Amino acid sequence: MITVQGVQNQTIAVLGLGRSGRATVAALAAGGAQVVVWDDGVDTREQAAQDGLQVLDLTREQDWAGISALITSPGIPHLYPRPHPVIARAYDLGVPVDNDIGLFFRSFATTDWEQFATTPRVIAVTGSNGKSTTTALIHHILREAGRPTQMGGNIGTGVLSLEPAHDGEVVVLELSSYQTDLARALTPDVAVFTNLSPDHLDRHGGLGGYFAAKRRLFAEGGPDRAVIGVDEVEGNYLANQLAMSAADDRVIRVASGQKLEGFGWSVFARKGFLSEYRKGRQVASFDLREVTGLPGAHNHQNACAAYAATRAVGIPPREIERAFHSFQGLPHRSQTVAEIDGVRWVNDSKATNVDAAAKALAAFPRIRWIAGGMGKEGGIEALTPFLGTVVKAYLIGHSARDFALQIGQIPYEIAETMEQAIARAKAEAQPGETVLLAPAAASFDQYPDFEKRGEHFTALVQALQP
Repeated sequence: MITVQGVQNQTIAVLGLGRSGRATVAALAAGGAQVVVWDDGVDTREQAAQDGLQVLDLTREQDWAGISALITSPGIPHLYPRPHPVIARAYDLGVPVDNDIGLFFRSFATTDWEQFATTPRVIAVTGSNGKSTTTALIHHILREAGRPTQMGGNIGTGVLSLEPAHDGEVVVLELSSYQTDLARALTPDVAVFTNLSPDHLDRHGGLGGYFAAKRRLFAEGGPDRAVIGVDEVEGNYLANQLAMSAADDRVIRVASGQKLEGFGWSVFARKGFLSEYRKGRQVASFDLREVTGLPGAHNHQNACAAYAATRAVGIPPREIERAFHSFQGLPHRSQTVAEIDGVRWVNDSKATNVDAAAKALAAFPRIRWIAGGMGKEGGIEALTPFLGTVVKAYLIGHSARDFALQIGQIPYEIAETMEQAIARAKAEAQPGETVLLAPAAASFDQYPDFEKRGEHFTALVQALQP
């Protein structure tokens, strides 16, 4: 656990008692704070009281006496579409509002570090797509290279539940826009921006607000190195804002599909090959096409970002390349589940929208596509340009018939259930083809979440193996 510093004998309020809220309570108490809590859920409040926590109704002004700060969970709106009433009350009273990310960055460094031979470092990853894969890949590379490392934030362990740093350790954090938007302290050593596509727009008041939340990690944080994906205009703008000149190697530009040669430091993937350039010269290159855990151009962008981040903390190129080949990918994200009789079975249950499904469909040459579920507004007509590799679609769930009307001339079958879709794909797939679960839809018609959908797919496929 990270003990929060600078709060001794202060009364700190915590709003929201989920995983991060509970960890925040413990970390504040360890730092000597008197902690009071509030949650909108009656059952949660009752459980907190039974656990010995002091529950105050923070919707009432009279319960704010003596409170010096409010720490809120990331999922609770603090600005758009409107602030939560408790947060609005804090604003009215002038009580500073922060989150666990802000507490982490102000508390991670301790006097113990004076005894370390090598100062610990933090790599923080944000962006719209690929940040979980990029974070996990960075962590995997560091571990394979023998560097002490922890991973947390929006993936795995909450930031305040991480262990205090060891000598030379690198902590890798995935940070969502919800987390970067409010944190009062953001001081990573290396910050990574993967890409930007529209998401959470109601929470951020539009695309500009969403980008601004991501940008705070760089503008507020002042990292020693900034790894910036420049395949979209927002990343190109951010790299330009941070660099003093094209030769400024504090900014490492990364891209998938375009060549980046005229900069102080760049990493890019083209035609399946990753290249690193420094001061106009190529210093490393290797083939990504045989890295089974990172299929497709979108994963090649993730690979470039992870490569750049780990190079920035001193990992040699060949060690990174070796680690790539042992990376299995994250569950439900272009995850190869099995290869049976020459047919590859891939679980991309996380592809719950058109953009994510398009990236998955672009990653493989001959696809038997399992799609459907609870379709989203606009359907899947926007996927039409990406269906050229689809041999046949097997449509499941609530939107199966709607999807059938939107895929043009692609052969399809209404399979209804995952079991039937897999059975039909198994009967018809030929060697060299890929059976891809990329639903382009939410899971809630048949499953509680995309993870359970992916786990069902995986279990059914594994049962096919001899």
